[in-house]
Amino acid sequence: MTQHVSPPRDNTGKAAPVDGPPAWRVQLGRADVRTLTLLGVLAALVLIGGITQPDSFLDTRNLQLVLTQASVIGVVTVGMTFVIVSGGIDLSVGAIVALASVWATTVATQEYGFAGILFTAVVVGVGCGLVNGVLIAFGQMVPFIATLAMLASARGLALQITDGRTQVVTVPSVLDLGERDAYVLGIPPLVLVFAAVTVVGWLVLNRTTFGRRTVAVGGNAEAARLAGIDVRRQRLYLYLLSGLCCGIAAFLLIVLAGSGQNTNGNLYELDAIAAAIIGGTLLTGGRGHIIGSVLGVLIFTTITNIFALNNLQSDVQQIAKGAIIVAAVLVQRRTASTH
Repeated sequence: MTQHVSPPRDNTGKAAPVDGPPAWRVQLGRADVRTLTLLGVLAALVLIGGITQPDSFLDTRNLQLVLTQASVIGVVTVGMTFVIVSGGIDLSVGAIVALASVWATTVATQEYGFAGILFTAVVVGVGCGLVNGVLIAFGQMVPFIATLAMLASARGLALQITDGRTQVVTVPSVLDLGERDAYVLGIPPLVLVFAAVTVVGWLVLNRTTFGRRTVAVGGNAEAARLAGIDVRRQRLYLYLLSGLCCGIAAFLLIVLAGSGQNTNGNLYELDAIAAAIIGGTLLTGGRGHIIGSVLGVLIFTTITNIFALNNLQSDVQQIAKGAIIVAAVLVQRRTASTH
């Protein structure tokens, strides 16, 4: 016969708390382990680059280039992380970047100078995000289908605007941002923008009601609705945020390339999703980490740079990226099954 053992009680007769670390400390510990692991992978890649190409890889200009290239896709990834945390997906980010970049570099737009280009890029990005958000939140369309439709439409419109030609930027104030004279303490302006977006994104996701609502919607949308959260409005805001990040990224790409092309942002959606996944964001929603996503972007960008410096085939590079994604997902599944 099994003897029932009652939980220990304090002097008031109430059950005494069970010893053990608080939940927030457990979550913080997991995040620390994940962040340290990603930092270890990044450090290993830097070591490999330093060994294989010590003169080229560790050169200051090359490291600045790596950070600059990571900035564009990094800003997109911050927006993508919010969308995935909410349980959604956005396959149109690359196409939105392309459309915003070509719309902002037409001859008519460039007549308004720096402000005109920046304003147009941001407005186009937010406008596309608004369409996605309305279709998904109020049109009850599956995010995969709605954003896939936006991908096709935005790419087609970008091609129609450019007629397949590269639109060269002629505004000096925009081009000057890409010059070394504009660097602040050796840091390119694009990297500073990326850092600012990362900090704001982290604060919003981890320290605001908006971030908590995003996590709640991704964890259980019905429970979030019963708790008083306007799920539809929250999803609309998230796709607006993703579109805003795409608009900012488009402007950064214009500065970096000095032009607008309909091929800009090719496969950005896959790179952003992959970076978020290896950073610890669950595709099923309910959990995400801005810092992890940023480290994922840096890892992928570093891999690309190392392969380019060593003149290795791009197909091997894609295989390496795929292996990293699979490993990250397996680790996520193992972690989820043990907690």
